[in-house]
Amino acid sequence: MNIANVKENQIITKQDIVGAVKYLIGLQNGVGKVDDIDHLANRRLRRVGELVAVNAFRIGLLRLERSVKEKMSLISPDDRPVPSTLINARPLIASLNEFFRSNQLSTILDDTNTLSELDNLRRVSVLGLGGINRERASFSIRDVNSSQYGRIDPVRTPEGPNIGLVSYLSLYAKVNEYGFIETPYRKLEKEKKGNKIKVKVTDDIVYMTADDEEKYHITHAGVEIDENKYLVSSRVPFRYNGVASEGLTSLVDFIDLTPRQVVGTSASLIPFLAHDEGNRALMGSNMQCQAVPLVNPESPLVGTGMEREIVKGMRRSIYAIHSGKVEFADSEKIIVKLDKKADLSDVAEEVELTDNGGKEIYYVSKFKRTSHSTCYNQTVRVKPGDKVSVGDCLADGPSTEFGELGLGRNLVIAYMTLEGYGFEDAILISDKLVKEDLLTSIHVEEYECDVVDTKLGPEEITRDIPNVSEGDLANLADDGIVVVGAEVGPSDILVGKIAPKGETELTSEERLLRAIFGEKAREVRDTSLRVPHGEKGIVIGVNILDRDTGDELGPGVIKKVLVKVAQMRKITVGDKVAGRHGNKGVIAKIFPTSDMPYLPDGTPVDIIISPLSVLARMNLGQLLECHLGWALNKLGVKVALPVFDKIGEKDISDELKKAGLPLTGKIRLVDGRTGDSFKDETVVGIAYILKLTHMVEDKTHARSTGPYSLVTQQPLGGKAQMGGQRLGEMEVWGLEAHQAAYVLQEMLTIKSDDISGRARAFEAIVKGTDIPEATVPESFKVLVRELNSLGLSIETVGGTYVDEENVVSTPEGVELAAAAGAQVVATDELLNPSGPMEVEEAVKVEDSVQEEEKVEIK
Repeated sequence: MNIANVKENQIITKQDIVGAVKYLIGLQNGVGKVDDIDHLANRRLRRVGELVAVNAFRIGLLRLERSVKEKMSLISPDDRPVPSTLINARPLIASLNEFFRSNQLSTILDDTNTLSELDNLRRVSVLGLGGINRERASFSIRDVNSSQYGRIDPVRTPEGPNIGLVSYLSLYAKVNEYGFIETPYRKLEKEKKGNKIKVKVTDDIVYMTADDEEKYHITHAGVEIDENKYLVSSRVPFRYNGVASEGLTSLVDFIDLTPRQVVGTSASLIPFLAHDEGNRALMGSNMQCQAVPLVNPESPLVGTGMEREIVKGMRRSIYAIHSGKVEFADSEKIIVKLDKKADLSDVAEEVELTDNGGKEIYYVSKFKRTSHSTCYNQTVRVKPGDKVSVGDCLADGPSTEFGELGLGRNLVIAYMTLEGYGFEDAILISDKLVKEDLLTSIHVEEYECDVVDTKLGPEEITRDIPNVSEGDLANLADDGIVVVGAEVGPSDILVGKIAPKGETELTSEERLLRAIFGEKAREVRDTSLRVPHGEKGIVIGVNILDRDTGDELGPGVIKKVLVKVAQMRKITVGDKVAGRHGNKGVIAKIFPTSDMPYLPDGTPVDIIISPLSVLARMNLGQLLECHLGWALNKLGVKVALPVFDKIGEKDISDELKKAGLPLTGKIRLVDGRTGDSFKDETVVGIAYILKLTHMVEDKTHARSTGPYSLVTQQPLGGKAQMGGQRLGEMEVWGLEAHQAAYVLQEMLTIKSDDISGRARAFEAIVKGTDIPEATVPESFKVLVRELNSLGLSIETVGGTYVDEENVVSTPEGVELAAAAGAQVVATDELLNPSGPMEVEEAVKVEDSVQEEEKVEIK
């Protein structure tokens, strides 16, 4: 309708209504088409500014308006109020805080590595306020729509309930002023030469929205173009009106800018993406964002050319702003003497200008903690005397090598089986990866300790803690805070802290102590900050925030102590590693390098993956990467293979030939343990392997005793709650099938919710006596109570009925049962069937149980 995007036109006008009615009449007469609700022409992108303005600022201003009106109504007409007495900004601030803290789309930045950070910023979601509910989202909403071509990445999306609802922008996509996503195309020029029409690719780039695009014939960037930029073929594939087709070259109006404009940042890093099945490509792009920054990162041999662009995009590395000569460089700063003097307007905020604009100082970040406990560390790559030009890399950021993204390592890989360790996608590695720290990462945890003012008096940080041995206080300084450099383990004290205990009735001895030693002998509780179970490391930093020095702390908090603990994690059994093609697995065994299979030239294999993991997964990109990587490693070069750019098997064969390697990409390996060659040839090469954030050290967990659920009295679940292992229905059936009656009975009683039984069992283990038999578990009592609530009275046939506290048996019930000819068993026998029992014996047992109970009551 060609209406300008001005404020006056942002409401419904006469033209809008006329236009809508006109379109409806046209539809009735077969002109125009019904909208597809999932088409991007009918979906606007609401950016952060708009969401804040509509959902936070506007609501805050309305609240502010109401409070101003209320105050004005209370002021007498004679007074002349100042604006500051009427306006209170709190409702506005509260509204903004509420929006950022509780909004469904507010998340903590995923800064596991540089790529995950960038991807997080390009995330697009249909969830949230004014969006779609996850439970009600249909398949059509989640599916890839033809209009998403070049606008939304068809590969990367979460694997779970959010699949298709959370997506990511494509590489060259941008959002226009109306909130619609646009993608760029190159204009084609048609030239008539004789009776032929030749089509030439121009340098004019046009950004188009999804509905504009449908009016034109657009071909993809993979078509053949000669050196004069003319399309070679007479017929080309094209898209028109959202449908893929093929036709004469003369019909085509536009061409894609580049083959990789379809995918997003993460998928653009997968070489040979076209050879991977969609699901595996999805896993590969997701897992790259879970890769932890390594101590010695390495960029891939087989890259895609996007590695440098992504690092530059996030500015996690330090680049030279001006050319000059490095005058000084250490781990904390780099000083560059400039060729030409610069002024402040030319320099970024984080760079300091000295010597009247003649020198630049770049500061380097060391061992900072990210919100996901990974280590943010910059490494200086220049030395004094080096000449630097504009844009040269001075220092690498995390997961970066010489300005290129390096999420993993290039390792020698073999696709073979060795003693069955490749079962169920398990992976076998050499201990070289452990010794040489090839897959080692640093993790930094931060622990907080709040000193609060309690009703009984303020807490106190001190080294003098009651009932704690001197050995446990060894790492604490005189002020009660752990010293930097101390090595700490589970339950070690980081900050010694005591809190006053409530006054109780004192015994005569305590009164005497009070009289002699005065107030000091009063009761205090140990509320020290300790290292959680399963954690360990070295203290690398202590930070103290104090209200007295002007730090802003929460209500009731006097002081806050922050302790940072770092740990080096070498690769170990149970850690998850993956390639870039969705080929993931868990380390099953670490073999000595001497026992690993080796190549005829003596090179030992670093990692062994089962060949069965390739067949059904259809991610053949990993094999092509492996073959090409082998040749490039021999030739000592790195290559960039942009996504969807044509590279055939012949090109890989040529590289293998050049490197003097077998054209099949296979070689006969030698068994390191015996020195004998294996019977058949094996696929060997170089693969790029990532270490993922799912590490066994975070997941391993054990429990002896711990907290119990209030209702069921069963142990809680999960590592955070110090929980136990769940024994579900199917596990119980498994034990039943193996007739493991005693194991099953223990699991369901003394190891779970038999309160008295578990206490007696623990006592017996401590004293070294025999473990007593179980009693009735709490879950049975809960069941009985639930049935009682339905109005059902539960009594056992043997006369045993469940009382609120105990199981009580009556001889009358036994006699009745005996009269009816029923076989009777004692209470303990009900739970522990070890054979039939005579009625008289049962009565004796029941009587003795009753006698014992009477004694206990007395």
